[in-house]
Amino acid sequence: MSVMHQRPRVALYTIGCRLNQAETGLMVDRLRTAGYAPVPFGEQTDFLVVNSCSVTEGAEADCRHIIRQVLRTSPHAFVVVTGCYAQTGVESLQTIQGIDLILGNQFKMQLPEVLPTLSSHAKRTSPDVRHTRKLDHEPFALEGTGECVNTRANLKIQDGCQFMCSFCLIPFARGRERSRRFDDAIREAELLAERGHQELVLTGVNIGQFHEQGSNLLTLIQRLETISGIKRIRISSIEPTTVSDDLIEYMKTSGKLCRHLHVPLQSGDDAMLMSMNRRYTAREYAAWIEHVARRIPGICLGTDVMVGFPGEGEREFFNTQSLVRDLPFAYLHVFSYSKRPGTAAAKKPGIVPASIIKSRSRQLAEISRYKRLAFSRQWIGQTMLVLVESLNRSGLWTGLTDNYIRVGISCPEGLNNTLQSVTLTGMMGELVIGHLDQEESSVSNRIPLSLLRMNSWGTPAHEISR
Repeated sequence: MSVMHQRPRVALYTIGCRLNQAETGLMVDRLRTAGYAPVPFGEQTDFLVVNSCSVTEGAEADCRHIIRQVLRTSPHAFVVVTGCYAQTGVESLQTIQGIDLILGNQFKMQLPEVLPTLSSHAKRTSPDVRHTRKLDHEPFALEGTGECVNTRANLKIQDGCQFMCSFCLIPFARGRERSRRFDDAIREAELLAERGHQELVLTGVNIGQFHEQGSNLLTLIQRLETISGIKRIRISSIEPTTVSDDLIEYMKTSGKLCRHLHVPLQSGDDAMLMSMNRRYTAREYAAWIEHVARRIPGICLGTDVMVGFPGEGEREFFNTQSLVRDLPFAYLHVFSYSKRPGTAAAKKPGIVPASIIKSRSRQLAEISRYKRLAFSRQWIGQTMLVLVESLNRSGLWTGLTDNYIRVGISCPEGLNNTLQSVTLTGMMGELVIGHLDQEESSVSNRIPLSLLRMNSWGTPAHEISR
């Protein structure tokens, strides 16, 4: 028997947001260090770890489906469920056959210490539970260095939220706002750069609230920019009321901070925003978006829009539709309202029928498609830097510009994890097509693949931007 097969095999599966993906990457690193052998999801395994989500009912259903799927191929696998569903749905999880251990969010990062040994990992008749309703709210540090599937590396800098939007379960799943210790975030970022990652994506629940030892999000970004090898820093989803004017001005002039902001709107109707307990009116949000678009030429602005919140009638939806059509968004993420027990919205009257939610979602998705095409087309003929990530099914190398345009390049040479100067020439569906600017582009900036700890320990079922 090979040394690899003597080590306990573990498969990990992530459901949900980019923050969950970042945490899974850290768990993989810690498990590998502890002597486990991560294997691709779908292969036979001794342990399965599902990093779950509770934002929607669909995410919870995904969790149950994944467990059943793995037990068909690995019937003796010891199944662990952690993450937000393990925090908010512990009673429900205890009724699902096949789960052996439930780890609430307080215990998630203790995974290597709490797993049984290979000789004692027999299936349980009922799951062990490690769970507490109270979560730490002090600044935190994280052991290890996250293993990232993509060229772009996720860096967790913050956790928790206390904005208490009426539809959201995250404050109950993640606890109070808290920030990662400044020096610890820098430590992991430096190691990610050593592994060859040239772009960092800053993740958290409410990252605009990062404050630690006198530092805020802007000062953290400025320090990250000094790390050798880091060419780009991208901010993931951020609440508009937490974006400072200083950050906007810095993004305008920085050579590394990407011109891209994903700022949730949720609704364009004031009555809905008030019922959702959002912290702005539609007019205030619109004025801020237009201000940012003026201050940062070429910025990609994306947003989240919720459909079917209780009480959303034709007038309320019309107001949302009109606002997102008029504002300079490059894309929309459209979500159906999902009733979450324990939230204030769960008690609200005015349930919207599923058929209407589906119809409204299609309308917003069409607006999003139009805006994505319009935003991309305006760059045709220009030369931009593209961080190349992977080869797609059509044989094109694809990657992103700093302002979030996905570009396909026809080139026989391997370009993964290189920053290339590309002239954009046209569109193929929603993909922008370009060719290498031969005078500027080279492969000299390629990071050897041997330095990238590429892995295949699982593919997210879906990604919720955060």
